Amino acid sequence: MADRRHFLKAAVMAMPGLAVSGRTDPASHVHSPWPVRLDDWEEIRGQYDLWDARTYLNTGGLGPSPRPVLDRFREVMDDLQLRSETGHNLIEAAREPVARFFGASEEEIAFTRNATEGNAIVASGLALKAGDEIIIDAHAHPGGAIPWLNRWKQDGIVVRTFDPSGTDAAGIVSRMEDLITSRTRAIQVSHVTAPTGILLPVEEIADLARRHGCWFHIDGAQSAGMMPIDLHAIGCDSWATSGHKWLGAPHGTGILFIRRDGLDRIRPTEVGAYSDAGYALPDQLDYIQTARRHESGTRNAPLVEGLRSACAFMDTIGMHQVRNRGLALTARLRKGLSALDDMDILTPQAREMHGSILTFRSPAVPFRDLYRHLTQEHRLRIRIVTEVDLNAVRISLHVFNSEADVDRVVEGVRAAIG
Repeated sequence: MADRRHFLKAAVMAMPGLAVSGRTDPASHVHSPWPVRLDDWEEIRGQYDLWDARTYLNTGGLGPSPRPVLDRFREVMDDLQLRSETGHNLIEAAREPVARFFGASEEEIAFTRNATEGNAIVASGLALKAGDEIIIDAHAHPGGAIPWLNRWKQDGIVVRTFDPSGTDAAGIVSRMEDLITSRTRAIQVSHVTAPTGILLPVEEIADLARRHGCWFHIDGAQSAGMMPIDLHAIGCDSWATSGHKWLGAPHGTGILFIRRDGLDRIRPTEVGAYSDAGYALPDQLDYIQTARRHESGTRNAPLVEGLRSACAFMDTIGMHQVRNRGLALTARLRKGLSALDDMDILTPQAREMHGSILTFRSPAVPFRDLYRHLTQEHRLRIRIVTEVDLNAVRISLHVFNSEADVDRVVEGVRAAIG
């Protein structure tokens, strides 16, 4: 294995199937062809063509694609343009390995443009009427919240929110259960919240939803590519994600999962060619009996192939190792910040309640000044957090980040608070 870059590219191009990792059992990961050791992270960083003029710490907003994924995307795009073909065969070939990467079956996933589109398909498609209630976390991203607010505006449903913060899963579930009434029809949560990186207890919430007869949807924009995911094991009814964050897929890619036995509960709201199993004018239309009914018309095959390649790349590293790397870097950052005076870390400390995001603030310096100092003086690409008046800054740490990146953040914060 003299040239690992060439190996990774070959793995991304040729990998026919992807191993599925259990969310809570890293040992269940199927052996990948390149087992990564701790001293290999520098070589993984070398697969990303990131600007050296700054330190990138905003994967929670937008994640870079590794070079082998971009190479494959461009190769397919150029080939299809050269031959003027659609590449629909590549889309169908990608469906099974992508589904398997997330612990689903190929009949249960549709390819979308982003998590917002998947969230909107579910929110728009559920049979709801005026007065019906849905529960959503108060930290939901606009792409998760606005589709439900649209149902409020158009149909008069009631949107109820709960605070996802806390130090234990039981407290979060209890607050949610207190909101359930006889009118509650659906529950949606962020798998990992965007503002503060709280990892919600989705298996327990799935059980809660089942006991009360509620549809359970997960906005997985922050979890896909951050940790192993097994959708069947989680037990949700639907789940949506983007490819352009932690997965490192090209922009404009996403996945919608709808559990097989719940397929007909989501009314298709945008259909066309390829949504059908058969049709005839003027009065016959049979939907295809898979989640593909929510895809219509000619699709961008190079993007879908880029998404498949991104899953293959991450699987080659090993999702359990991706998860552990993020936890280790986040722990280092927490330790460094905790040693400073006047520091308020908003992300839960318990390992089972956070991922690879850490959000913090300091009463010693206004959060906007802290953000400006870190971005301008220390050239860190980070995110400001203003949702629900949290007034903090957020650091996202992924496989291309290093211990030196973490230490750079700590030194920058130390200088800012004096």
